[in-house]
Amino acid sequence: MLRIHFTPRDLTRVTVATKPAPLWEVLLSLHMLQHSDGRLIFEDWRRQVRTKVAPDQMRLLLELMPSRGYSPDFLTPAESAPDFDTALEQALSTPRQQIRSQLDLLGQWRPASPWTRELAQGGRASLQKLGRAIRTYHDAAIAPYWKSIGTHVSADHAHRGEALARHGVDRLLSSLHPRVRWVAPVLQVLDMNDRDLYLDGRGIELQPSAFCWQVPTKLRDPDLKPILVYPIQHAPGILRQASMDATPSSDPLGSLLGSTRAAALEATVSGCTTTELAKRCRISPAAASHQATVLREAGLITTRRAGASVLHEITQLGIWLLSGHGSGRPPVDASGRSRPTDRAPA
Repeated sequence: MLRIHFTPRDLTRVTVATKPAPLWEVLLSLHMLQHSDGRLIFEDWRRQVRTKVAPDQMRLLLELMPSRGYSPDFLTPAESAPDFDTALEQALSTPRQQIRSQLDLLGQWRPASPWTRELAQGGRASLQKLGRAIRTYHDAAIAPYWKSIGTHVSADHAHRGEALARHGVDRLLSSLHPRVRWVAPVLQVLDMNDRDLYLDGRGIELQPSAFCWQVPTKLRDPDLKPILVYPIQHAPGILRQASMDATPSSDPLGSLLGSTRAAALEATVSGCTTTELAKRCRISPAAASHQATVLREAGLITTRRAGASVLHEITQLGIWLLSGHGSGRPPVDASGRSRPTDRAPA
């Protein structure tokens, strides 16, 4: 069990990421690619990816990111990045000594290969080779699904924000995940290697992830910025592939709800007031209030008072519909075996 120790200062410095982290999704998706868990959610995605990424590039990545256990921390930089290109540049700019020491650590659990030895030497050519492999994989496995991933992560953030705003940090931490327990002042993460992490006033960033499965994960190095990556609620449609040739007239959600109402539903993913809804949809406040009423009565959003305003937030049913489902039954939780994903070796 991982035990994360909070001080009073840490409790004031808990944040929840508003967007998915590109390189965490790369790393954790490579884990899922090597498993058979979560077939209802990931099987179509696995089938697509395996036909798009060349075996030689996949081999390079899997040597650095095995299905379980330790993966070098430099592959998922601790500092947040606004986009994939920035995150990749951060990873490739890691000091050579850090890369070498982390690859040496990886070598304690799996034999070094010519590729990992080449990378550990820190040559520019080897880093460029790694960058190309990550970019190729990202373009095939992550980028086509990025909008859908972002929608679900933003919705998770909105719900966490509601828990924090209405009930405080205790509720946020205690409701984070079924495998996480908040026994103040310690956050216990089950199924992770037995160790203690002392925040010492640094706070912690909670990073929701679409590809994190069953058990949260983190960076190994306790001196890096504390981050806990946790799974969002998984449901069919979470990995809806964006159509490259989609046009407004071919938008099925717009056809079902009408373009304005569909835009209003999408605007509530991150939570918004009636005034903000009107601005995002370019309609009057009265029209925005009407759209919110219709969506709320259909069970697609919830509305609660936040000070002098009201806040509209999407429901799980709304997320399901936004993910491209216009018929069939609403989503159910996917089941699967609990698999430890702590990147820190025992």
